[in-house]
Amino acid sequence: MTHAPAVAVRATDLTKIYGSGDTAVRPLKRLSLEIPAARFTAVMGPSGSGKSTLMHVLAGLDVADGGSVVVGDVELTGLEDKRLTRVRRERLGFIFQAYNLVPAMTAEENILLPSRLGRTPVDRQFVDLVVERLGLTGRLHHRPFELSGGQQQRVAVARALVSRPEVIFADEPTGNLDQAAGAEVLELLRAAVDEFGQTVIMVTHDAAAAARADRTVLLADGQVVDTLEAPTAEQLAAAMIEAGR
Repeated sequence: MTHAPAVAVRATDLTKIYGSGDTAVRPLKRLSLEIPAARFTAVMGPSGSGKSTLMHVLAGLDVADGGSVVVGDVELTGLEDKRLTRVRRERLGFIFQAYNLVPAMTAEENILLPSRLGRTPVDRQFVDLVVERLGLTGRLHHRPFELSGGQQQRVAVARALVSRPEVIFADEPTGNLDQAAGAEVLELLRAAVDEFGQTVIMVTHDAAAAARADRTVLLADGQVVDTLEAPTAEQLAAAMIEAGR
């Protein structure tokens, strides 16, 4: 008997509205979605489809105007700020296109920052494993301005991995990188799932990047229009064209 995979993140009837009246914009329109645990899910859609808004709402970085978000066994909807901050710090990891590193800190200090802010113990053996896997061993004492774009993004990936969050949110993580550096980041996100059992949710516009995921959720006009299991880049490109019509 086959058991359905556990659900890492569940969104139900999510609605988001910016503005009011005739000028109101609704990037999410009663969107419902389940993200399976320990799998790599990509989110794609035409410009304006709501994918970045969905990412921010699922991660507790923005608040929906309707519906609910449950991460694991915790409902984020309606949580007070202090508790929400704790959930984000203890259970979620973030990788942004702009890296979001602290300029005055070394690579190592940036990597360990979430653990130190959360006052959680650091598993030095796991940190060393991630740092070595990312090829950052010789760069730990460099500050961001002394690193290439690819190295900065690898520091951001390490920062997201080392506290072993249940869910890693990656917002266009390869958007500012050349092809080789982008491929490295995607390898690491795959490793987070395949080797470390984490859940990865990645927003991307790149069909080749999304093809590295286990499944891709396709959005259009604030709603889920399709979910593709292990699609090829060609299938995703065709689906994107169809969604944009």
